[in-house]
Amino acid sequence: MANSVKTSVTELPESRVRVEAEVAPEEVERRVQQAARELGRQMRIPGFRKGKVPSPVVIRRLGRDAVLDEAVRSALGSWYADAIDGAGIAPVGEPELDVGDMPQEGQPLAFSIEIGVRPTAKLGEYKGLEVGRREPQVEDAQIDEEIDRLRDRLATLDTVERPAANGDHAVIDYVGTVDGEEFEGGAGRDQLVELGSDRLVPGFEEQLVGASAGEERTVTVTFPDDYPAPELAGKEAQFAVTVNEVKAKNLPEPDDDFASEAAGFDTLAELREDIGERLQKVDARALEREYEDAVVEAAVAEAELEVPDKLVHARAHELLEDTFAVLARQGVSKEAYLRITGRDEEALAHEAEPEAAAALKREAVLAAIVDAEGIEPTDEQVTEALEPSAERQGTTAEKLFEQLQSSGRLDRVRREVATRQAIDLLVAEAKPISVEQAKARKKIWTPGKETAGDTGTRPPSGQLWTPGGS
Repeated sequence: MANSVKTSVTELPESRVRVEAEVAPEEVERRVQQAARELGRQMRIPGFRKGKVPSPVVIRRLGRDAVLDEAVRSALGSWYADAIDGAGIAPVGEPELDVGDMPQEGQPLAFSIEIGVRPTAKLGEYKGLEVGRREPQVEDAQIDEEIDRLRDRLATLDTVERPAANGDHAVIDYVGTVDGEEFEGGAGRDQLVELGSDRLVPGFEEQLVGASAGEERTVTVTFPDDYPAPELAGKEAQFAVTVNEVKAKNLPEPDDDFASEAAGFDTLAELREDIGERLQKVDARALEREYEDAVVEAAVAEAELEVPDKLVHARAHELLEDTFAVLARQGVSKEAYLRITGRDEEALAHEAEPEAAAALKREAVLAAIVDAEGIEPTDEQVTEALEPSAERQGTTAEKLFEQLQSSGRLDRVRREVATRQAIDLLVAEAKPISVEQAKARKKIWTPGKETAGDTGTRPPSGQLWTPGGS
């Protein structure tokens, strides 16, 4: 309940704030009773059935202070989120949280948060900016690559009576040993290996080039230091390999018959035309994203704002945590990723600082545009924006809207929609020019605009000066 936490904000140097928060007495008591019920489900007290110990009995038995401590621990995350939302700030980095003395019954609970916040931008020109925009294009070489991929999918593997070469497939049996001992997962029969694919341990495939069917070879490799099986990482292994067959990939000719079999077209020319149209659509979508990013960056370039180094580093750590979360969903632990990259978290965070600084500037400028334009999405617009998420969750946008509203998370979504609308406004107001013009603009000197520390290389307000112009 967001209205149960009152907040006041004090601005600090270097884009930091202190939020003083106070949780209403009735909310504290509600959480105490909730914690007592949870504890009561785990307690055994004579005269009461297990899990049915009343809250007053739990509080008398354990003491109110112990139950209050449990209540605060379980509720603090929610109160923190309410305080941040109530303060209307965009936090950056880890907070410094200070919880005051535990309150007596009927008294509020106070805590403070000190945290970095998104910097404030002073907007320059942001409407009518001239921004380079290329035209969608598809090269013949791109179409050739797609044709080759189709040919590869329809290729056959034909047994040949010759030594294996790169690009061939070898059917092999193998047994691997480390220090003379076989290891788990190190043996296989009739395994199909594509030579030159670099899918196996480095050096394995290369040592089979030139082998013929029936030949036996000893392949010696060293497992990489970041090999997923720690017991093998960095160790040398020998594989006793028997080559059973050598198979050559037979690609179909890129002709009309191939076009018919691969995609149902009468001629190869029709297939190439279809591929070209699809690639053009893909490039057009990419172009829209590129242009949108360029327009926002142009608005950022016109704005004035300071982004403290500590804030940038804090955001870099947030970006890194996002990366770890994505990798975890893919089955790669943070520890494994750090081992693979050979760097620690601090080194990776420093590498992410340019991206973090750019993100903070972009967010600050877009937030300033939302304020300057008075952008306030309607409930209908927010509901429409929720449709993709609702579909993924198997519900309706209207129900998701109600869930977010009741949990106090709707304002966050509304801000995201407002940011999207600010971007749409920038793009709609921008004036696309050719990429050549955009590149030339950076080289054109603007008369009368020399100022201390200004090279005069950027025209004012995004305008392109030409000789004889006003």
